[in-house]
Amino acid sequence: MCLNPAAWKHQVSAKKAQFNRSSTINSSLNQYITKGSMSEDGQNLPNHQRFPSATPVKELEHVLDSCRMELNHVDEVWPNLYIGDILIAHDKEELRKLGITHVLNAAHSAWESKGDQTFYGQEIHYCGIAAEDSTDFNLREHFYPASEYINKALSALNGKILVHCVVGKSRSATLVLAYLMIYHHFSLTDAVQCVIQHRAISPNRGFLKQLHDLDVELQDRTNLCELL
Repeated sequence: MCLNPAAWKHQVSAKKAQFNRSSTINSSLNQYITKGSMSEDGQNLPNHQRFPSATPVKELEHVLDSCRMELNHVDEVWPNLYIGDILIAHDKEELRKLGITHVLNAAHSAWESKGDQTFYGQEIHYCGIAAEDSTDFNLREHFYPASEYINKALSALNGKILVHCVVGKSRSATLVLAYLMIYHHFSLTDAVQCVIQHRAISPNRGFLKQLHDLDVELQDRTNLCELL
């Protein structure tokens, strides 16, 4: 199964969840993630102060660069949600040990990838996106359908999903960040901080810009609801 973004409707779930983090969010980033509509003295703040702007791409790159973790073949970055590389994706025995029920391949049709539904058989449900790790590739059109697929996998009985690409740092990480933003209402900064507690990731600058645009879109939608 390959995702066709045109065939999916935009769906945003109100479901919220928490994941045990190994450390708290860097205090230097609080200016980007402050939530609240009143000043310390209880006065209402202007709209531009109530609703912080999305974190600039350069700031996000600094946050990502701060992660010094070694890159593993696979890591659980959210309950039952794993990011990994192509080697773990091809190791069906290890996937069985992890209890993986779904695979989302962000590098479908790449020359290194042999993953498809035939490869995984009946045990694992497969979905592929033929994305390129290029700053010019439009991955954003896959954000909503990929996030819905992840959400359905995690909602299934005993569902566990591996989201992978070739290295497990850029394409797959971008889709997981989008999922956290869309389905768990994370800001992009919060989503990045959550994931890098568990895995080193490095979405390319083009993907970060697309995530930034998604962040702005979701914030604008929230702001409008707050103002109504």
